[in-house]
Amino acid sequence: MANASKPIPSLRWWIGGLLFASTVINYIDRQTLSLLAPYLKLQYHWTNSDYANLAIAFRVAYSIGQSVFGKLMDREGTRRGLTMTVIFYSIVSMATSLARGFYSFATFRFLLGAGESANWPAATKAVSEWFPREERALATAFFDSGSSIGGAIAPFIVLWIYFRWGWRPAFAVPGVLGFLWLLAWRKLYFPPEEHPKVGPSERAMIMADKFAAEPSVAEPVRLRWRDLLKLPQTWATIVAKTFTDPVFFFITEWFPIYLVAKGIELRSGLFAIWIPFVAADVGSLFAGWLSGSLMKRGLSLGWARKVPIIYGGIGMTLLIPTIFTTSVNVIALLFAVVTFTYAGFTIMANTLPSDLFSSKSVATVSGLGGTGTGLGTILAFKLVGYVSDARRAAGTHVFDPILIAAGIIPFVGMILVLWLLRNNAATDRGLVRRI
Repeated sequence: MANASKPIPSLRWWIGGLLFASTVINYIDRQTLSLLAPYLKLQYHWTNSDYANLAIAFRVAYSIGQSVFGKLMDREGTRRGLTMTVIFYSIVSMATSLARGFYSFATFRFLLGAGESANWPAATKAVSEWFPREERALATAFFDSGSSIGGAIAPFIVLWIYFRWGWRPAFAVPGVLGFLWLLAWRKLYFPPEEHPKVGPSERAMIMADKFAAEPSVAEPVRLRWRDLLKLPQTWATIVAKTFTDPVFFFITEWFPIYLVAKGIELRSGLFAIWIPFVAADVGSLFAGWLSGSLMKRGLSLGWARKVPIIYGGIGMTLLIPTIFTTSVNVIALLFAVVTFTYAGFTIMANTLPSDLFSSKSVATVSGLGGTGTGLGTILAFKLVGYVSDARRAAGTHVFDPILIAAGIIPFVGMILVLWLLRNNAATDRGLVRRI
């Protein structure tokens, strides 16, 4: 570790900035295939079901990796764990440029999903280590907004490279970004207890909040998966992610194909690709600010988290009206409202593990939620591929049944989360924190 020197003011927000940058790079890497899919489908004669299987290869590894790497982060620590996984997925991203067909693409996507799955459990754990509970929702929104920023800027990077030099460099170049990020990560990130550049007042504030928030047991224990799965609070996190994230992943990985099916040319409709991502970014920051503001006004932690969940579940139903239009402007507007409100829902889902559980279980619970997301996304993508291929004769209405379902499922998830997220006997026993 570097020698102690002048403290960095508000160091926790610099840490948040690193987590944000990691998420941006993570999403640029994963968006490359979806952006190039309309062109690779023609070159390799893939059907929508073939593309769905490529996306599923990523999701299978991602869903398993969320739980596995959640445990890894709780055991090995955020600094070391995230270093290993970023190195791995950056190499895989660059190596995808060597793909020769369906099976090699599927292999690289599987490996990329495994490596990238660590980002959310690691970032959630880092937020729980560095931020007091009044700031956790905003800090989570900050790093999570990197997914929207990454998704928004990826078309300009990936398609710009593709139209000039082809698809292979479009995979290779984004992979370099992870290695640049690692230089800053290794230099700046340490736990607050031992960081040489955190000021005394900031360290005292972080540690005071941590001790005050820990469950009322002498020494918090790392709960086993089977113990966690007995708790409704764990299931609130799993449901919150499983019933919403697959819809956003449909937008991130199928939106270019969806626009083409609607008769919209990607060159002319490029703004429609990034507007929903920008809306999600704004929605993340708004939800984080709103939740913290509600707490400062005296609302309980539980209800401060539930308000964005409620408007998120309602707002995502606006996917359904998209079936009635082929206007790129109307589609972009409706998807923007959906992703704005979705962001509030998912930010709360990502914040709940650090609200509810001790630092020894945060990444594990976050990983379980990610695994639920992965399994839900695998099922969703398989159905999307099958339904869209079966309805090819429907013209601009190919995706209509998919969008109807995508509007209803998050609303059901909202109802379930409101029911599961409550104080109970486990709270009194100190297994989870009171909300």
